[in-house]
Parts: sequence; structure tokens; C-alpha cells
Amino acid sequence: MSAVKESVKQVSESKPKVKRKSPPILNRILDFLSSVKFGVVLLCILVILSVVGMVVIQQNVNGFDAYYVGLTPAEKKVFAALGFFDIYHSWYYNLLLLVLSLNIVLASIDRFPSAWSYISKPKLTATKNWLIRQTQNTTLSTQLSNDEGIAERISKVFKKNGLKSKITENNGVLYVFGESGKWNRMGAYIVHVALLTLFLGHFVALQTGFDADVNFMPGQTTNKIQLIEFNLDQQNRYAVALPFTITCTDVQQKLIDPNGSIETFNTLDWRTRIRIDDPEYGVTEADVSLNNPFSYRGYRFFQAQTVPIGNARTMTLELTPQEGDSKPISVNLARNGSTKLDDGTLIEYESFLPDFTFNQEGNPDTKSGDYNNPVAVLQVTPKDGEKTRVFAFAGNIADNIPVGAPKVGYKWKLKEFEKAPLAHVLSIKYDPYEGAFIAWYFGGIGLMAALVFVFFISHKRVWAMIEKDEFNDKYDVILGGDTNRNHTAFEDKFKRIEKDIAKNTN
Repeated sequence: MSAVKESVKQVSESKPKVKRKSPPILNRILDFLSSVKFGVVLLCILVILSVVGMVVIQQNVNGFDAYYVGLTPAEKKVFAALGFFDIYHSWYYNLLLLVLSLNIVLASIDRFPSAWSYISKPKLTATKNWLIRQTQNTTLSTQLSNDEGIAERISKVFKKNGLKSKITENNGVLYVFGESGKWNRMGAYIVHVALLTLFLGHFVALQTGFDADVNFMPGQTTNKIQLIEFNLDQQNRYAVALPFTITCTDVQQKLIDPNGSIETFNTLDWRTRIRIDDPEYGVTEADVSLNNPFSYRGYRFFQAQTVPIGNARTMTLELTPQEGDSKPISVNLARNGSTKLDDGTLIEYESFLPDFTFNQEGNPDTKSGDYNNPVAVLQVTPKDGEKTRVFAFAGNIADNIPVGAPKVGYKWKLKEFEKAPLAHVLSIKYDPYEGAFIAWYFGGIGLMAALVFVFFISHKRVWAMIEKDEFNDKYDVILGGDTNRNHTAFEDKFKRIEKDIAKNTN
């Protein structure tokens, strides 16, 4: 070994090795919690758990009883232990939401200053080498000898192509900077706010609200709701008083085929009209339909299901007088309604039976919920006469059959009727702070709008450096540009700008 190598080796060995200090553990924890990768992993886990919640029928969903009975003992035990039957209320699901919310907040705090700098302190100048290194760049020669005139023309070209422009001088060199869509840099943070709003609304509704349901028939009045407590296949219900009274005034089922059944497959919409009598706020009328829930004082009313026993919302009666040659009379009658004939006869609705029969006690009843033998049961009171029960059948009934015999001077027939179920079941969700309402409307709509804003709008920037040619009195224009997304469209725009500048500076 030579003396030089030996001396170098001794010097290198004599130098103490410097150990790089690792960041404090708190900083490492915060960096981990705010990392994008960690947030994406949490979001993927939440999506997987949400899919599990859709595949495994939840215990507060109709039909859970039958689903639970069909599971094997092992499936029941494992799913119950993992909380799959009520996954959206499980401790780990809410913990994941909390940690993901923390990740979003920390990531926003960590990255917001750099994103905001694009808006508050845009880069107005750049070196020639920096511009040439941009994805889109070119150098144009001009025939003009006035750099200020060139800058003005470039500025007009930028404005023509949708870019806000600004002329800046630095070290005797003129620059023209143009940009559009700079607020797109804030799109990610709008998404963050929308997600946090959804999470907060879910948490508030979970902690302060409850679910209940109410069976409503027209004319029914109640000031109580049935709260539901779920424990796997056991449902415990108990009544809770409301601060107001609810009256059902009408139920309606819009059918695809008015002559068909009232099953779900033949239904366009369910509507329940209610009246709320509130000692504090007065009377409020509401129409609750399938896609139009109603909100009142923190109570949200939804269509849940129907009681699929056939009934009639409105009906048309045909009355044939038994004396004289008078023509049949057509009478319209609403459910729970009444009407009066010209001769003073009062007709009142009593009930509607879709499949008429008599039960063991001899009272009118229905064999099924289908419209096999529909009849309207009426209470008819002639002027200065006694009230009589009358049966108006849809089919033709012989006069010698007691229920079909003429009564009160008329032969009665049910000519037409609008089909409707016996009752509707409204689901009531109570959220005193309306956290779910905020989440659904502001969070949901905000999230969709933010995603459109993020992916369909881009931040485009173009710089023009006006440099004097070393060999003559003319000027060269060095163009450079970039965008944060949709690079293909930006390439087309950059070529148009290049073409327009070449045309306007020669």
C-alpha cells in the first residue's frame, strides 16, 4: 500500500462517525397519522366493512328474522362476535371513522400551506432553464423590437384562451404569466370538509337519535311512537310520547297498472298525508312519499312499508232507484268520507273488504288481502229514517241474496275504486341536532360537487419569458406551461396559445 493511501485510510478511520438523529417519536406518529397512504388504507377498510353491512342483513332491517333463522349456528356465533349484524354501530367502525377523520384533519393542516401558496403567491417569473424543463415548452422568434409591445400581445393571447394574465419585470426581463382554475388546488380540502361533515352527522345522529315506526291508517291519530330496540332476532318495542299529535289524513299508492295488484313490483310511489297538531307551533300539513321524506323538529318521516291488505282510497257507487223509471245515480265517496243525495239520504263510509266473506261470528270479513270479491260497506241514513248497513259489491249480486238485496230504495253497486293498501308504516328517525340532515344535504351534495370540481377542472399555468436575441434587435419568447391534471387537453390549449403568439408577434 502506498504512503498516500495509508495516510488517507488513517484520516478516514480517525474521523468519528456521525449518527443522524431520528425525528422525535411524536413527530413520527403525526407523520404516520397524516400520511395519504394511511388514509387510503383506512378508507379501503371502511368500504370493505360497508360492503359487509350490505351483504349481511342488519338486525334493524325488515326481514332480518327470516335471514337469521336461515344461518348455521357457526355463522350466527361468528357474525355476532364480529358485530356484523349491526356493523354501522360497532365500536371498531366508529373508531375507524374517528381515526380517518383525524387523518384528514392532520393531512389538511400539513399540506394546506403549500396548496394555498398557489393562490396567495403565484409564481410569476421563472428562469429559462426551468421553462424549458416543463412538460409543455417551446421557443418562438419574433419580428418585433419592442418587448413591452410583445408582452401586451402575449397577454391578449392568454386572455383570449381563458387565462388571467399578468405582466412582471425581473432583472430587466419581462414575463407574462397566465393561469386559470387556480381554486382547483383547494378542491381536495373541500372534499375533506364534505367527508368530515358526513362523519360528524353520522356520529351525532348515532349518539343522540333513535329509530321508530308508526302504522298509519286514514283517520288514525296518535301522539306516541313505537321505539325499537334490537337484540339479534329479538325486537323490543315500547311507546314514547311525542310533543305533538299526528293524524293520518290519506294514504295513496301510485300503481304502474291501475288494474293490477298493489304489490311492490307494480308500484311507482307510496304517499302518506299527515297533519301535525303542535301546541307550540300550530298545525302543519305534510306529504311523505317514497323519495320525499319530511322533517319536523328533528323528526324525519320516511316511507318504510305498507300493510298489503287491499283497500280503496276513493270509490264510485252506482245507485239504481227501485221506484219509477229513474236512471242510475253515480256517487263519489272517499275513504272515511260521506256524501248526501238530493233526497237527503246520507251515505257514510264504514269499511272496505277486498275479498268479502262472513266470519264465524257472522260479521263481514275478508278472506285475503287480494281484490277477489271487493265490497264497500256503507252506513246509509235516509231523511227522517234509521241508519242501515249497505253492501256495495263490485260484482253482480242477485237481489234475492240478503247482502245484495236493494236497501233504502236503491240497488247498490261498487262501480269503480282507486286501489290503496290498508295502512302505511312510516319510519321515524329522531335527530335533535339534525346532524343526519346536515350530513345528507350539505355533506353529500358538497362531496359530489367537490369531486366534480376536482376532476373536471384543472389549474393551468403558462409563462412567457421575453428574451432579447444576442445577434440582432429582435426578441425570443420562451414559453413553458403545466397543469395538475387533464394533460391531454392542456397540450391542445398550449399549442393554440403557441400558434396565436406566433401569429401576433410576426
